[in-house]
Amino acid sequence: MRVIAKKILRDFWKLHEDAEEQLLSWYQEASKASWKSPNAIKREYPSASILNDNRVVFNIKGNHYRLVVRINYHYQMVWIRFVGTHTEYDKMDANKI
Repeated sequence: MRVIAKKILRDFWKLHEDAEEQLLSWYQEASKASWKSPNAIKREYPSASILNDNRVVFNIKGNHYRLVVRINYHYQMVWIRFVGTHTEYDKMDANKI
């Protein structure tokens, strides 16, 4: 998968250093993946939440942080839509971001 944009993750882990290792790990795993469907993601990340419009929510660092992405399975692309604390996530609509 081609992940767009790592800079969003980097900027976040500069502010939340405890998230760096897991975000970097997720980025490396996603970059090597070739997910064809939401089911493929759920096999690898059972706690991931599948939302409307090809959006997926990943729990980062024991659910302290949330990562929302939008995926185009055909073109093998992942767009990072949001990364933030659980509290910040609760204040937004992941289906619309």
